[in-house]
Amino acid sequence: MPAVLEHLKLDFPWTCLDPFLFTVHHLDLYPESDEHQGPAPELLSGRPIGTDFTYQDGWSMYHGDKIPGFPRHPHRGFETVTVVRHGFVDHSDSLGATARYGEGDVQWLTTGSGIMHAEMFPLIHQDAPNTMELFQIWLNLPPANKMVPAYFGMLWSEEIPTVALPSGVSVDVIAGNLDGNQAPAAPPDSWASQPASDLAIWLIKMPAATTWSLPPASAGVNRMLYCFVGDGTTVESTTVGKEEAVRLNPEASVEINAGDGPAEFLLLQGQPIGAPVFQMGPFVMNTPEELQQAFVDYRTTQFGGWPWSSSDPVHDRSQGRFALHADGQVEHREMTPRSQ
Repeated sequence: MPAVLEHLKLDFPWTCLDPFLFTVHHLDLYPESDEHQGPAPELLSGRPIGTDFTYQDGWSMYHGDKIPGFPRHPHRGFETVTVVRHGFVDHSDSLGATARYGEGDVQWLTTGSGIMHAEMFPLIHQDAPNTMELFQIWLNLPPANKMVPAYFGMLWSEEIPTVALPSGVSVDVIAGNLDGNQAPAAPPDSWASQPASDLAIWLIKMPAATTWSLPPASAGVNRMLYCFVGDGTTVESTTVGKEEAVRLNPEASVEINAGDGPAEFLLLQGQPIGAPVFQMGPFVMNTPEELQQAFVDYRTTQFGGWPWSSSDPVHDRSQGRFALHADGQVEHREMTPRSQ
């Protein structure tokens, strides 16, 4: 069996394989902010506010009104893994949890039986551009865990191991294990918390003219390698450009060559769950009846209600990285040098 099984051009969202459902890469070159941590009002003129995915001038407002992002919305039946490479996200949810995280942090949310949350992108710099880059990855839950209680978790950048090789290649191990470097624990009901899942989420950064051999995984794993920086890279003998991906033979060691310029990749792998998937919008279940019940339950309970004063809450501009968990636990982290 060849090392590269399929070569794909990527669209929005990116093609995913079981156990992953959905992956998007957002790169928004936001300008300096106004006093409300949003773009200046005159820059919003002509945009379809509420549904702005235009990337006009290099950025979008998404479903935000004055501040970019995704105001209050529901989920059930899967997990969101939000990897913020640049910029900050303000999270609030129906559990009562809230946070500001970014610059390498990862938020891992088990939606389980149901949750509402908001993900807003505050532009904290008034005198400099506010670049925002993130991945949002939807990871399915196995049938037995579809209706577990919702869980909010943080993986802080300081806790995520980076494997630095002599060649200059580096790998951030967000989930899984590489050369004995174990990622922080996934939420307890996650498919990633099952050792046999062989689940990995890695960010691979390669300087120009470097080569790295991706080690093999276990048999039966679905393995996708996405290129989001670089042109003329090669994976074995396949040329892979930006916004392209390859599906890999999991049992093969795969040679990646960055080519003449730097290259960056996202690796997603895991044993498939193999359960039926019935999805409509923010709900992912195993049967049509479960999907219908999700809508009934949301209309009836609002998944616990909304404890915040607005649908798009953001923290003060001076607020650092922190998380208030549903049980009252508070975590604080220093602002990283890159964000100062």
